[in-house]
Amino acid sequence: MNQLSLNIPTAYEPESSHPAHYINRLVESLAVRRPRIMGRPREYDPRMLLKLVLLAYSYGIISCRKIERFARKNLVAMWLTQEQRPTYRAIARFIISEELEEMIQSSFKEFHDYLKTQGMIDEASFIDSTKILANANKYSFVWKKRTIKYSELNVEKARKLIHEIKQAEVKIKVDEENFDIDQLDTVIALLEQRIEDLNQRVSETTKVSPNPAKQERRHAKKYLHALDHCRQKHLEYQTQAQIAGQRNSYSKTDHDAIFMRLKEDPMRNGQTKPAYNLQIMTNSQYVLGYSLMQNPIDTRTLIPFLHQLDQNGVLGREIVADAGYGSESNYKYIEDELLNCTALIPYSTMLKENSRKWRSDDRKVMNSEYHEADDYYIDPHGVRFNFKRYAYRNDKYKFRRDFKLYQAEKYDENHQVIPQALTPRGNIKSIMVNLQWEYFKAKARESLSNSNTYSRRKYDVESVFGDLKAYLDFKRFTVRGLKKAKRQIGIALIALKMKKIAGRPSSYSYNFKKKGRTIQNFFGNSAWFFYFKGLLSQPSIAKK
Repeated sequence: MNQLSLNIPTAYEPESSHPAHYINRLVESLAVRRPRIMGRPREYDPRMLLKLVLLAYSYGIISCRKIERFARKNLVAMWLTQEQRPTYRAIARFIISEELEEMIQSSFKEFHDYLKTQGMIDEASFIDSTKILANANKYSFVWKKRTIKYSELNVEKARKLIHEIKQAEVKIKVDEENFDIDQLDTVIALLEQRIEDLNQRVSETTKVSPNPAKQERRHAKKYLHALDHCRQKHLEYQTQAQIAGQRNSYSKTDHDAIFMRLKEDPMRNGQTKPAYNLQIMTNSQYVLGYSLMQNPIDTRTLIPFLHQLDQNGVLGREIVADAGYGSESNYKYIEDELLNCTALIPYSTMLKENSRKWRSDDRKVMNSEYHEADDYYIDPHGVRFNFKRYAYRNDKYKFRRDFKLYQAEKYDENHQVIPQALTPRGNIKSIMVNLQWEYFKAKARESLSNSNTYSRRKYDVESVFGDLKAYLDFKRFTVRGLKKAKRQIGIALIALKMKKIAGRPSSYSYNFKKKGRTIQNFFGNSAWFFYFKGLLSQPSIAKK
């Protein structure tokens, strides 16, 4: 061991089917517009850091300190980094850097274009979501409704204090009737001025006992501390409401995370935990687009996610998702804004409508007989519902739903009251029909019955979540903040794609041998051509 030797860093090379080769070619092909050297006190190329991070994530290593040890001890990592040893601080700064986000976005777009050109993907876009824990304490919740409630109680407490000040012997001028919580600073300044005057009076009358100035000063100090506490609480509630914004909750340790229920519930009590909602779009089990949302409801996340995918040019013609995305607003957006797309999304009650219990329910409008000529319904009991007026409702997200209101006939031909036309409380029954919603439901049923694409959804998109959480062990973020978390999950998704490519090289051999010239003509001088061209140099691929 002590003999003189010449060390050559490139002497070792991993096997040809190792994911490190694909990671190396992918990163070397990316065109970095602004290559900025990162790290202190030593300097490291961001491409070398990206290679190391992708390899570590493919091994399920997410911690920056563990990645640092991984770079020192793993031979494949030493080959990728050429025996450079970045510190965990340099790795942590790189994971949250803007250069990383730029490389991630460009890689997703180029990867989608290549797969589509080679016919490896079709026009289906499978969309689903999963919730990933944020790097925040689970008991650091702040609920917006509680904040509003406590803020109102704090205002009432301040008004009571102002009323007590007027009743006590503290002589300050306060307008109790027109008092506002923002006037606390003025009242506190008057109390402080009054205490200073009382301090001077007490010093002049030290021998007077009992001293009325001391008694008044004692009351003034008590109210001063109470009002100052109200002021601090008012500022705290204002800050909490400003941070929450439109959200219902947030975490004190990660202000961008919100509390939601996760499937991983070991206590089985439905406890809410700080997390982010990850939305992905896949095809052939390849992640072609992703987004990180602050809304636990999938219904509200589909429209912004589709808008993002459409802008990036990766959205297919068939949008496939589960029943959690089926809503009137989503159907309307796809039909009005995405003219070339078809929604293969079932609505929440689609399966229930075929059940015997649903079809035998007299309260359901679909079980009533409709007469289009005179525009009226007849329910299974023979009660006639005539059209009365139009109505509409606006939900809390300001989406308008238009209805037609039908009211039951109370009297029969003999002017006798029809018992079936009244509610248990004696009111006349009425039904509301949303024609637009009924149109979208009928269209969804027809689209799903005429297409076989929806049956691929489970094994296409669900398997990606299984690989992400089971194979890569990515169940919790290690960074805080929405932007930083979005960059970290982007690394994990790219590492997952590289691992999948390395695990299935045979599926690419036919396309590369048969369409090698097409690849060169399509990509031209693009950097991605050199990445995919490098796959041909693998002996295990070229021989097949």
